[in-house]
Amino acid sequence: MEQTNVRDYKCKDEELPSICMFSFTNLKRDLVDFTGFSPRFNADYLTGYETRIFNASRLIQPESETLELKIISRRLLETFNSLLDLMNRLTGYITLAKLEQTISLANFGIKYMRKSVNAHDPEGVIEALHTILGNINTYKAELQAQGMSDDFISRLNQALASVTDDKLQQVAIISNRRHIVQNNVGSFNGLYGQLNEILTVGKILYKSTNIAKLSDYTFSELIKHVRHTTKQKPPVQKVPVN
Repeated sequence: MEQTNVRDYKCKDEELPSICMFSFTNLKRDLVDFTGFSPRFNADYLTGYETRIFNASRLIQPESETLELKIISRRLLETFNSLLDLMNRLTGYITLAKLEQTISLANFGIKYMRKSVNAHDPEGVIEALHTILGNINTYKAELQAQGMSDDFISRLNQALASVTDDKLQQVAIISNRRHIVQNNVGSFNGLYGQLNEILTVGKILYKSTNIAKLSDYTFSELIKHVRHTTKQKPPVQKVPVN
C-alpha cells in the first residue's frame, strides 16, 4: 500500500505558494522592521524565501502542463458554446415535431445540458449528451421529418467524443500533479514552516502597534485573499435553462 506523506498545512497544495507569495510581498515591504527585530531577516533570507516559493510553484504548475490545461479549457469552452446553438436547433425540431406532448425538454436532456454548460461541468455535459443522443435515436424519424440531418447528429457525437477526451486529459494531468506534490511534501512542509516563522514575527511586531498590518501576517486572512482572487471562472455564453 502506498504511503501518504503527512501535510503540515491546512490548505490546498496549489494555494500554499500563493499564500507564501503574499507574505513575501509583505515581508519585503516591512523588511526594515523585521531586520530590526532580528538580523536573521535580511536580504538573503528574503531571496531564499522567494526561491523556495518559485520552486514550489513549479512543482504545482509545471509550465508545459499549465499550457496544456489552458488549451484543453479553451477547447472545452468552444465545444460548450457550440452545443448551445445545437440545443436551440434541437428544441426547434422537437417543437415542430410536437414531441413535447410526448416527452418534455427536461426529460429529453436539453434543460440539464444548458445547466451543465452554464456551470462549466464536463461530466454533466457528457451525461446530458448521452441522454439526448438516446432520445434522438428513439424519435429519429419524427425529428428528421422536420429537417434534422445526419450531420446534426454527427456533430453531437463529435462533441461527446471531444468533451470526454478533454475531461480524461484534465484528470490525467491533475492526477500527475498530485503525485508530484505527494513526492515533495517535505519541501512544501518546509516552505510552510518558513511561512509560519514570518507570520509569527509579524504578529509580534504589529499586534499592539499596527492592526492593519497584523492581518497581513494572519494565515486565515491570507488564505481568504488567495481564494477571493482565484474563484472567478472563465466566461461562457449563458442561457436560461428553461
